[in-house]
Amino acid sequence: MPPWSGGAQPPVLGHAARSIPKATLVPVKVDGPPRSSGFVEHAYLRRLGLRPDEVAALRGRLTAELPWELLAASAADPGDRPLRAAVLAAAHGPALRALGGELEGLRRADATAEGRARAGRAAAANAAYDHNAAVEPIGMLNLERLEMAPAGIERGELVATVPLAPLEETAVTQKEWSVTSKEFSSIVTDSLENVSETGVTDNTELAQSTTNQLQHSNQFNVTGTVSGGISLISGSASSGMTSQSADSQSATDSRKHATAITQKASARTKQEHKVTITTTTVTGSSETTTRTLRNASPTDAVRIDYFSMMRKWRVRLYRSGLRLTYDLAIPEPAGALRQSYAELASLEARLGPFRFDVPHSDITEKVRAGENQAHYLVLAERYGAAVPLAPGPHPDIHVNVTAPNNDGAAIFDAPPLNVPDRYWIKNLQFRFTSESRTGDYNYNLKVLGSSIPEWNEPFGTHGPVDLADPVNGALLAHASGPCTVSFHLVNNRQTWLSLTAVVEPTDEARRQWQNDVWAALFNAAQTKYYAEQQDLAARAAALRERLNGVDTLTLRREESDEIMKGVLRFLLGADYHLMPSEVVDAFKASVGNDPDRLGRGAGFPGDDTGSLGTSSAAWAAVLGHEAEVAFVNQAIEWENVVTFLYSYFWDAPAAWPFVSRISHPDANRQAFLRAGSARVVLTVRKGWEEAWVRFAEGGFRGAPLPADHPYLTIAREIAAYDDRNYPGIPPANPGSSSLLLEDEVVTTCAAVVQPAAGGAPVLVPVASSEGFDPGTVVVVDEYDDRRIQENATVVRVPDDGHLLLSGLAHRHDGSLTPFPVRRPGHRGTLIAKWNEYTPTSGTDIAVSSPLKDIA
Repeated sequence: MPPWSGGAQPPVLGHAARSIPKATLVPVKVDGPPRSSGFVEHAYLRRLGLRPDEVAALRGRLTAELPWELLAASAADPGDRPLRAAVLAAAHGPALRALGGELEGLRRADATAEGRARAGRAAAANAAYDHNAAVEPIGMLNLERLEMAPAGIERGELVATVPLAPLEETAVTQKEWSVTSKEFSSIVTDSLENVSETGVTDNTELAQSTTNQLQHSNQFNVTGTVSGGISLISGSASSGMTSQSADSQSATDSRKHATAITQKASARTKQEHKVTITTTTVTGSSETTTRTLRNASPTDAVRIDYFSMMRKWRVRLYRSGLRLTYDLAIPEPAGALRQSYAELASLEARLGPFRFDVPHSDITEKVRAGENQAHYLVLAERYGAAVPLAPGPHPDIHVNVTAPNNDGAAIFDAPPLNVPDRYWIKNLQFRFTSESRTGDYNYNLKVLGSSIPEWNEPFGTHGPVDLADPVNGALLAHASGPCTVSFHLVNNRQTWLSLTAVVEPTDEARRQWQNDVWAALFNAAQTKYYAEQQDLAARAAALRERLNGVDTLTLRREESDEIMKGVLRFLLGADYHLMPSEVVDAFKASVGNDPDRLGRGAGFPGDDTGSLGTSSAAWAAVLGHEAEVAFVNQAIEWENVVTFLYSYFWDAPAAWPFVSRISHPDANRQAFLRAGSARVVLTVRKGWEEAWVRFAEGGFRGAPLPADHPYLTIAREIAAYDDRNYPGIPPANPGSSSLLLEDEVVTTCAAVVQPAAGGAPVLVPVASSEGFDPGTVVVVDEYDDRRIQENATVVRVPDDGHLLLSGLAHRHDGSLTPFPVRRPGHRGTLIAKWNEYTPTSGTDIAVSSPLKDIA
């Protein structure tokens, strides 16, 4: 039996404790009329994108009081006439929402593509406004921590038993075997400093299983992706800002959430311990031994029992702090990051098979409208091709000959017309002069093969006659090579014959030329296309590598920057500029005549004298801007901002096909890129609560907030409550009365303590002053109906039974119920504690265990 089975507590391995950060988000509902600072309405109207004609049409439809003149001026010139948040704050929210609904209906009535797109834009703006108007921006984030430490080994369930009768002896063959077969999970831990490391842990570890279960539970509840410094968020709700009830409710919800999570994790480790999990690496060994077991008692039977051994875990849930949160939703959180993916999609869309759409009929020598040369030469320049010249005109071919005199009939063949290759006869012009012999004779001349009647006359000159004309019989039309014309002559004298052949390229030659030109254009276009394709593919590959080849830490930082930018834009409105125009002018003045330096981010280079090249007034504007930048970065714990990503269909419908198909090897980046909207929970840095509320609600850019402004009051209350020690939280276990950590010191006072006049120190009688040191801050509390709690400083420790505290502001009565005086611990307040068990590979053996002790 274990040495502590007699009642002593098992040792707790504190050095092996695991710590998991956790938080509980509590949205706060403010009683009273709905508030409006105008920023939600301003962002809403900016997303609607009103046009002047739409403003005029809506003004005739709606009867509600709205700033129509300002709306019309902003629609006409949105760049120079921004809407003022102060004016919009005075506008009634339902009236603005009615305007958006009417605008969506007005645009849906337009059946054009532009009308549908603008209707989708209005629908997305209406959905975003409905969400932002319903969410109260002020809330609380309770910072918590789960700590799990091994707390000993205990006997588990019965595995096997061997019964032996009196004096019975038996041989037991025992086969011992060991097989290692584990499932491993890769955990990526990103340091916000400069380290990104990867570790591997066994999935059966309770701490790791709890982390996985927390993430799974969180994603299941939120139906989205959560990112930020504290990613393990559970939710609670509060109606009205009563710190005690809100904190008690959130503590109860957090305990239930944490307990359920660790119970699931413990069940998961037990299941994994029992189930064989196939992995790529399996190592094992086996050994068979035979043992002889003998019951030495002649009267009593015995039983050899085998038990599993269970590891006990001490689980503690601590609440370590409280933060004011500012809650809002922003559209398209990754809008700027998508530009690179749009460029990549454009490059990849241009990649594809080669297509050559120039028909043969386009290869012509004609000069088309707007061109200054033959069209085929225009094509050659377009594709960079060397093309053969078009078959040009050929000189006419002439044959002049004098036929011999003839008193009878004779056939005379004129010398041949040598038509060059790839040309044929287009026109064949014939002229002649002839006369007859003396007497009453006429000469006769007939062109053989022609349909022209013969000439029969005493003398005459004729021509030109186109022998190739179809009317004349189309003699030698489209003939090429040596072409001979034959004549029939009778009684002729002084006969002079002239043939002129007008030639042109043959149809085959022209087709061949078109084919040669088309082939040259095709080859040149293909070569040019493949070169362009290679360049596009290289650019697309380089861009994809640049997008995907980024380390995890840089991805998270980029997403954090985009969230910050989106929050500032949609929280502070269009009249807030990340860099005001006067600061931009100061940057421009600093670079002088080298404007390219401004585009490269090289402002204020300075000169040889050390001057920054700007005036004192401009430099003052820059310093003021930098002070505001410092405030925005310091007031919010941007490293711990929690982001809930919503699906792509909360984006403009026209973007759905593109956004929903964006891919990235990092799952978080892919979800960020695909998000159509995002809910952002800003955690306000401790001590900056009131300043941030004034800034966010318009105090820095308009009239200061009144002292009784509900959000300002809540900010002060949360800031003060964070300094308290969470009184009134019921204990996690009914038998426990202590809510303190080991490093906290507590005592009680059973007397009535009155505040001293003028804030003088007060001597407080206590049960024990051990552990209290001068200069430390203590919490003086009282568990009555008033629940008064205040901080005080230990001025001096006079003896073991008194503490001299700095001036108290309230009366504390411990005569009936002693009130506590505590020095808070540095690690937070314990709000829940319980134990969990996980199996081990060990086995325990016992003889005749009592049945009532066997699980």
